[in-house]
Amino acid sequence: MKPILVTALFGDADFAWLDGLRRAHFPPERNQVPAHLTLFHHLPPSVEGELAGRLADLARRPTPSARIARIMNLGNGTAFAIESDALAEMRAELADAFHGLLVPQDMAPWRPHVTVQNKVEARESRGLQQRLAADFMPRPLAIAGLASWRYDGGPWEAIRRYPFRG
Repeated sequence: MKPILVTALFGDADFAWLDGLRRAHFPPERNQVPAHLTLFHHLPPSVEGELAGRLADLARRPTPSARIARIMNLGNGTAFAIESDALAEMRAELADAFHGLLVPQDMAPWRPHVTVQNKVEARESRGLQQRLAADFMPRPLAIAGLASWRYDGGPWEAIRRYPFRG
């Protein structure tokens, strides 16, 4: 049975920028999915129906505001830390609804981020962080919706997208 992931979807311009960075700096043989902001890494397939209803309900809310707050050092990679009280609240509601079904990674405190580089030498990741820091300024991040995906060891299989309509 393939686990389900939940992500936030970016606005077109932000997606193009973040995914372009990911394609430029992520080892190509490891880059199997586009730039993303994960809310949950591993929900059991048995919750798919309930999850669909809950994500549809969340998508009726106003579009959450978010911002790219800072550059994150992942040791062997680089990410952008994301701040969004509204997304954090939505994630907390889902975590509460699926309490008891979450894997340890999804029970841990949520550290929202978008990974643009991973699985490289620490020296290479520090170099990218320095280059990004040269002109980095916190900036708004457009969140366009939520999405669910199936994972089977390779590229994700889209289940459904839930654009914000509120």
